[in-house]
Amino acid sequence: MSRRPVSTYRLQIRESFDLDAARGVVEYLRDLGVDWAYLSPLLAATAGSDHGYDVVEPTRVDAARGGPEALRRFARDAREAGLGILVDVVPNHMGVADPRQNPWWWDVLTHGRASRYADAFDIDWEFGRGRVRVPILGSSLDEALKDVKVDAAAGVVRYFDHELPLAPGSLDGLDAGEGVDVRAVLARQHWELLFWRDEATLLNYRRFFAVTTLAGVRVEVPWVFDETHAEILRWLREGLADGLRVDHPDGLADPGAYLERLSDATGGAYVLVEKILEHSATAHPEMLPAWWRTDGTTGYDAMAEIDRVLVDPAGEAGLDRLDAELRGGPAPTWPDLIHGTKRMIADTIQVAEISRLVRCLAHPVDRAEDALAELLACYPVYRSYLPAGREWFDRAVREATQRRPELSAAISELAPLLLDAGSELARRFQQTTGPVMAKGVEDTAFYRATRLGTLTEVGGDPSVFALDVDGFHTAFARRQAAWPHALTSLSTHDTKRGEDVRARLSVLAEVPGEWSETLGRLRRIASTGHGPFDALLWQAIVGSWPATPERLHAYAEKAAREAAESTGWWDPDEVFEARMHALVDAAFGPARAEVESFVERVAPSGWSNSLAAKLLQLAGPGVPDVYQGSELWETSLVDPDNRRPVDFGARRGLLSRVDGGWTPPVDESGAAKLLLTSRALRLRRDRPQLFTRYTPMTVAGQAAEHAVAFDRGGAVAVVTRLPEGLVRRGGWGDAALMLPPGTMTDVLTGRRFDGGAVPMSALLETYPVALLAADHD
Repeated sequence: MSRRPVSTYRLQIRESFDLDAARGVVEYLRDLGVDWAYLSPLLAATAGSDHGYDVVEPTRVDAARGGPEALRRFARDAREAGLGILVDVVPNHMGVADPRQNPWWWDVLTHGRASRYADAFDIDWEFGRGRVRVPILGSSLDEALKDVKVDAAAGVVRYFDHELPLAPGSLDGLDAGEGVDVRAVLARQHWELLFWRDEATLLNYRRFFAVTTLAGVRVEVPWVFDETHAEILRWLREGLADGLRVDHPDGLADPGAYLERLSDATGGAYVLVEKILEHSATAHPEMLPAWWRTDGTTGYDAMAEIDRVLVDPAGEAGLDRLDAELRGGPAPTWPDLIHGTKRMIADTIQVAEISRLVRCLAHPVDRAEDALAELLACYPVYRSYLPAGREWFDRAVREATQRRPELSAAISELAPLLLDAGSELARRFQQTTGPVMAKGVEDTAFYRATRLGTLTEVGGDPSVFALDVDGFHTAFARRQAAWPHALTSLSTHDTKRGEDVRARLSVLAEVPGEWSETLGRLRRIASTGHGPFDALLWQAIVGSWPATPERLHAYAEKAAREAAESTGWWDPDEVFEARMHALVDAAFGPARAEVESFVERVAPSGWSNSLAAKLLQLAGPGVPDVYQGSELWETSLVDPDNRRPVDFGARRGLLSRVDGGWTPPVDESGAAKLLLTSRALRLRRDRPQLFTRYTPMTVAGQAAEHAVAFDRGGAVAVVTRLPEGLVRRGGWGDAALMLPPGTMTDVLTGRRFDGGAVPMSALLETYPVALLAADHD
């Protein structure tokens, strides 16, 4: 079996922090206790790309990220430090924002269907009448034609900053001088210019979600797999990488077949999939397909479980009342809300994809577009993998028929066609459920369901308010049994809020009355006029405080436009957005004292939640990933805020102090979290024999509900939950952790404890968490 990591540390590799810069933190990662470095995409990406998911050339390491020699240097230093290397790869799509940067796309635009790379992209040539539709115009072609320039000498057509290739011979017989007939030239190309607003309906190639500048790749074609993976496989073969993280496998025609081929090509290397599983933290979670040749997911399911065991269920009613007051009536149920947002997506930015489904039908079906959109809006998970997942499909059919009985005939006619696993229609339908889910739920509904920001996180279901301790143990035991090498995460480059923002916001469930009063005072100082959005924005301010005005203005704009209630990306409402920005400004002006007073009130309990969540992740089953910089308080908001530079020098200095014997307090420095992270990572790396099973531990006494404890096989993790309630009841009282015989040492404090009943008040005297290691294996 190939090597599997004990833990990972995610680094965002980009021009401002390239592979050589990453070499500078290798020793720090080793000292922190990290087992593998986990790198963001490395292949050549669109110039200026800060994330790397817009690969333009899959055959080389991006020069802006250091190039191939820098990767070799990084790998050499990582090996010397004892680190493995996990690399993020993107098989589903390629970047086409600047066609000239992508040789494959440029060749397709130049030669059309005759291009060697025509089959590499998922293009509907018939619908485009033999051309690729390029939606870059700022108006209709008639209006934009005056700005389209033909440069015969360069062999291109230019439209402002856009540049497209002329087809060979396309100027033959035409005046190529200043009097060139631009319309005639355009008619001879293998591409067609469109008004950008028409992309949603007229586009003729598959894309990533609704991002037209990311063109879908047909990695299921053998030669496409071979050529897009040759460089990646070289990394594994030459020891430059040990494992791969596969981005968005649900976009592929057949994810299972892709993973099988990848496993064969890599010799069974460690492979993770960015698969979002629905219904996490419930008694009936969606399960990762057991037949996939993967070690597991990237860990959003664990995030939902950890967050919710730290949320007080008693606060749900109070936050619901506040939410209803802000809305002027009860909030829509979560199923109704996401049905509406998903249907909105299906009817707007996914129309091109639904139209392609209709074109796959062998014969006309009356009202097919409407029925397909309704089925997509009702689909309960990201996708099925027929013939598996039939139960999800049947559920969608039932709900769609109940919601739209007038479509029952169309749905009944479509259902057997969509279940024909070997058909193009069924395959494309499965590829379309994910984008509708992602855009409708994560990127829209999450910004409308605002009662508690902790709950609206990737992979989470906001209708699941909390998870009790027994449910938590069940979930963690399941992970240990089924996917022990899957990643677990608390923060990523895609999370809506950093882990410590969520931890602070979870306190609101313990003090719903105080929050309601505080929010009322804040809204009297500044309001957008939209109650639920005010709640979202003031929570972002409180949760990330002290964030900068610039960060919060950027967050407010993205959140409001994603919610698409009072403003939007296509047609921003200037009046609403002025009020929105005035609210952010107020947080640093007349509302500052109110904000800081409430933050001071809830921050200690938020820090307690943060340490609890971190220990549950680091000591729990699976492979814990530490997102860059999150060994200190991680108070980022949605991207790009969560991709800001990390001050590794400050972290290195604090780690040195901790290693020198300093016992840091739990305060705004976050040094206590660094202590916890380093001790837990080192224990897992240096004594893996202590982490071989999962057994819930017993805490006895009246305050037992405020603890979560488990034994991993010699390492016992103990955390505080619901700290506000614990204070209200007067502390731990007679609560005690029941330990087996023997002596254990808390690796955070160095204190030793004998087996038997250990008073919680003594065990957690210094920190709200403890990690006990058996003195003898």
